[in-house]
Amino acid sequence: MISVEHISMSFGGIRAVQDCSLEIAKGSITGLIGPNGAGKTTLFNIIAGLYRPTGGRVLLEGRDVTGMKPHELFGLGLVRTFQIPQEFSNMPVIENLMLVPAGQSGESLISACLAWARVRGEEAKLRRRAEEVIEFLRLGAVKYERAGNLSGGQKKLLELGRVMMAEPKVVLLDEAGAGVNRTLMAELAADIQRLNRERGYTFFVIEHDMDLIARLCDPVIVMAAGRVLTQGRMADIRKDQRVIEAYFGGGARAEAA
Repeated sequence: MISVEHISMSFGGIRAVQDCSLEIAKGSITGLIGPNGAGKTTLFNIIAGLYRPTGGRVLLEGRDVTGMKPHELFGLGLVRTFQIPQEFSNMPVIENLMLVPAGQSGESLISACLAWARVRGEEAKLRRRAEEVIEFLRLGAVKYERAGNLSGGQKKLLELGRVMMAEPKVVLLDEAGAGVNRTLMAELAADIQRLNRERGYTFFVIEHDMDLIARLCDPVIVMAAGRVLTQGRMADIRKDQRVIEAYFGGGARAEAA
């Protein structure tokens, strides 16, 4: 689904990512771990179109998408979430979901004025889709609540719901478990697995919770000092001396991402 080929990224004199190559298989839930400063978030931002790399290229289903803008990648089925959810805090949960799909007729002032019936028809379909997503994620009790009033875990579920409304091919999840209590985290993990299994979403996941990574991801890729250190099953990675050294030895002092 995604191929990263010899990607490098520098900020002034700091090399955040150095000659990094990896592949994300279609239909997989692939984890990305590494010590702070390993370059994980920088790599995510390059794949998602927030940064243009100083070297290398990114392929999406074999197509070179290096340097494409986030909204262009969104149109190709690539969606990125953030560690801190980016909800519209003053809008209800259901409206946060309904505004996600691109190309709505109501976005045009002319259509809103002259094709009102079509706009209302589209809105009704979007509301039904949003209701289905809300049911899937068990958010019915807060459907009309302002998104800014939700708990941290509920905001993560809303973020996942916005992903579902986009109907993506591949999702970059940035620390989905951060700030989420253990009970809700288990539900979130089950939802990710279900979306992968039932809808075929490919996930690429940054996460510091090793137990969550072990539950969700196969394979797991380890980055250190801006490069891929190793990859494989989590059970093997936990015992890899290079990984232990990266977290607790010199690798922990890698350049800032």
